[in-house]
Amino acid sequence: MITAATLTLSLLPLPAQAQEFRGPVRIVVPFAPGGTSDILARHIAPRLSDEIGQPVIVENKAGAGGNIGADFVAKAAPNGHTLLLSDLTALLAAPSVLSGISYDIETDLEPVTMVSYSPYVLGVARRHTFSSFDELVDYSRENPGGLSVATSGVGANNHITSERLSHGLDLDWNIIAYRGGSDATRAVVSGETDMLLNGTTASLPFALSGQMTPLAVTGEERLPELPDTPTFRELGLPGEMDGTYQAILITAGSPPEIIDRLHRALVEILDEEEIRGRIAEQGGIATPSSSREEVSEWMKAQKSELASFIEESQLAER
Repeated sequence: MITAATLTLSLLPLPAQAQEFRGPVRIVVPFAPGGTSDILARHIAPRLSDEIGQPVIVENKAGAGGNIGADFVAKAAPNGHTLLLSDLTALLAAPSVLSGISYDIETDLEPVTMVSYSPYVLGVARRHTFSSFDELVDYSRENPGGLSVATSGVGANNHITSERLSHGLDLDWNIIAYRGGSDATRAVVSGETDMLLNGTTASLPFALSGQMTPLAVTGEERLPELPDTPTFRELGLPGEMDGTYQAILITAGSPPEIIDRLHRALVEILDEEEIRGRIAEQGGIATPSSSREEVSEWMKAQKSELASFIEESQLAER
């Protein structure tokens, strides 16, 4: 029998969690498994699941320097259940580097939070005997086009950074695009390609195990894990030598209360000692954002800077 009390209870609003998340949440990683974005997503997913009370699934959709996965999220149903975890440079550079990009990062995706910053390690295949970055540069000058550089894809952060490095030193390198950082790293470890710049999350295990030789790192300071490897700044190289900035974005038009809930949950997760420790173990720094607007402003400035470099270097025409 339905009583007045039962009817009253049935009309009460559902708890916020039940209103917001009504099924699994996907974190799309637009690169192959094993790269920086993928590793971070798999650290975060179990804790996010705890916070929202729903399964959180990591799904890899690699290709086009991260833009296949980004396009998928941009065109997903705006219900707050599809997220993108990616290095931002690849997505911000895409309109200037690649033709056929059918989404707009500023209108089709919304930032939730920054996740982490990881310096880059310049790693060289073990078959080479370079003991310093200067030796690599000397060899490059004597053998134009004789060294190949693996990247995570056309327009990926390490593609842009490799181009900046070769332009800054006026070197002729053969830059090769793979389907993500893990594939690029494997190419160098196997000796298929000569070297790469990649985030510490993906590179450190191979550098520490001796499967590739680290010659330089980006960032302000040497890495504690690689105390004998100088920074590019020590070597007098340009300040734009940077690392990988990872962020979580969501389909534009998703319910604001869901985006806010995700922002709060992810900031809490990234502030946890265990998660920060896992990121630090791999040479990264957790960088949760105080606000989503902070991420938007950073993205706008970075997009403008990248477009200027790409135009000056005629990168899009290669």
